[in-house]
Amino acid sequence: MLKLKSLKRWLLPLAACCLWPTQAAWSVGDVLTTPSMPTELAPTTLLIDVVEVGERLVAVGQRGHIIYSDDKGKSWSQANVPVSTLLTAVYFPDEKHGWAVGHGGLVLHSSDAGETWVKQLDGNLANEMVIAQAQERLANLELELENAEPDMQEDLEYAVEDAQFALEDAEIDAEVGPSKPLLDVWFMDKNTGFVIGAYGFFFRTTDGGKTWENWGGYVDNTERFHLNAIEEITGGMLFIVGEAGYVFRSVDYGESWETMESPYDGSLFGVSGNGNVNEVFVYGLRGNIFYSEDSGEGWSSVDVDAGETLMAAAIGKDGKMVVIGNSGVMLLSQDFGENFRVKVRDDRLALLGAKYLSDQRLLLVGESGVSILSGLQY
Repeated sequence: MLKLKSLKRWLLPLAACCLWPTQAAWSVGDVLTTPSMPTELAPTTLLIDVVEVGERLVAVGQRGHIIYSDDKGKSWSQANVPVSTLLTAVYFPDEKHGWAVGHGGLVLHSSDAGETWVKQLDGNLANEMVIAQAQERLANLELELENAEPDMQEDLEYAVEDAQFALEDAEIDAEVGPSKPLLDVWFMDKNTGFVIGAYGFFFRTTDGGKTWENWGGYVDNTERFHLNAIEEITGGMLFIVGEAGYVFRSVDYGESWETMESPYDGSLFGVSGNGNVNEVFVYGLRGNIFYSEDSGEGWSSVDVDAGETLMAAAIGKDGKMVVIGNSGVMLLSQDFGENFRVKVRDDRLALLGAKYLSDQRLLLVGESGVSILSGLQY
């Protein structure tokens, strides 16, 4: 029986999820084994994220679409992808090796700058892995309790109880199937990286995705809130933001994580630096955006009249940055985010990813696919 924490636990923390009507009729298993269909329309349909890979742009989105451009977004080619599920994020730590994540607990890998992809992980494998690791942890704690001194037994009994609950949760997840989406990905290099997602899914690899380890126990997220975004800021710190305003920080590239005091108790969907060392922005529901100049030790609210949920950001040169979101909203800054000008696109369609092509040209992806905005005014 599923735990009824709240109705919103069933609502994926991604505005674009409601734009996925065709795949809703398919089973998750089908889309995890059916290759993405080639179509000339891929650049004009829902796309969630875009990154720069050397001189190439790579974007991901619905029905397993991955497209790439070698001419600054003027024309696009479609990659060979073995799945048809919604892809939510993509990341390349170098000019060859990249990872994409998506619904069904999916992780894809490319070793040729995004032209072809292979599946490394899905929700079925993830559930099996979490169960195996939960069983091992429970067995180790039970053995430790059996041999513990009397003054240590009470604490260990609580730990054993928590481990039993964790195992039960993992077994329930496996019964449901590969239902949990992964929502973001970050890699330090071609070997070590992290993927995060709904209901606290958090995995690490140190061998380029050949094997994965459940890293959920390294963050204080016992309620299994959604983890929505992971990002490195200038200065080398990693941040994760998520549901209920959770903010986690790592100063050792993900080996350990600390819970930061949050400026907001609503869902945060994105985190971004601005190019300056130790400066970071977090943003999310209802246009809320917050700034820290000291790596998340303290926060101040950014005064913008946006109103719409903010989803992603891009950093340009010389202090330029943009934060984008639902209903075509764009927050433009030319002073490292000290001031923002609000612009709303005429089509009012959701914007979900952005990449600067130059100071005055911005490539956007979202509900209507790819678009290029020129002549930016800050």
